[in-house]
Amino acid sequence: MYRMPVAVTVLAVSATTVLAVKLISVKDEIEIGRQAQQQVKADVPELREASVRSYVTGIGRALTTRAAGPKYPYSFSVANYQEINAFALPGGPVWINRGVIESAATEAQLAGVLAHEIAHIAQRHAADQITKSLVANGLIGLLGAVLGNDGRGSRAAQIGAQVLAGGYMLKFSRDDEREADTVGARIMRRAGWDPRGMIEFMEVLRRQQGRDPGSVSVFLSTHPAPAERAARLRTELKSMSGGRRDTPQFQTVRARVKRLPPAPRMGGR
Repeated sequence: MYRMPVAVTVLAVSATTVLAVKLISVKDEIEIGRQAQQQVKADVPELREASVRSYVTGIGRALTTRAAGPKYPYSFSVANYQEINAFALPGGPVWINRGVIESAATEAQLAGVLAHEIAHIAQRHAADQITKSLVANGLIGLLGAVLGNDGRGSRAAQIGAQVLAGGYMLKFSRDDEREADTVGARIMRRAGWDPRGMIEFMEVLRRQQGRDPGSVSVFLSTHPAPAERAARLRTELKSMSGGRRDTPQFQTVRARVKRLPPAPRMGGR
């Protein structure tokens, strides 16, 4: 039985070490993410429905064109799991569970989930957490081996193997999560979606937590409580409204997903 790995635990480090985050290059991030993506694809059942995959990728690409930061090779995959979950890997790959599509009521809500994960990548949150994790686990020598070494690809792969050995879903800091919400909402607005869809999906999470806690337990283990996030965003988005809320295409894709054979639970539960 496959069991989703536990998120990497990151410990606090000194300000000097935090500055070292810039020493992990974008190229290193991309290579680490490539290695992690291979592992995830080997372990996670991916939804193969072409129309659904194409639709999610289209939403994702529209959002990434409005994301600041390095030009990462973003990619979008749908895990065939019924729980609500989403995560970003270093350097570009974004995953959402099929349960996100089934639970979202509008296209703006789905875009909000994707925009949040894209923001983690665009803001280089993974590079920060990887640096902290290496220090916390006594592996900073690996980072030093990358710096000034011509064989960056193999060294970055070694870092990826060490850091991601405990799980693909890096546990970002609360400040990172807040920033991903704020930046993600701005990305949504610039791309033409109503950013309030992000708040609405947080309400979906809150209601689902009351009905079926197990269906959101993995998501909530790597994200702050949805009520707290929604309250903060409501204040921030008072002057940021308008934009696309829903499309017939989303409703068609959602209905198509709901007609598929039931998705398994994560970990075979």
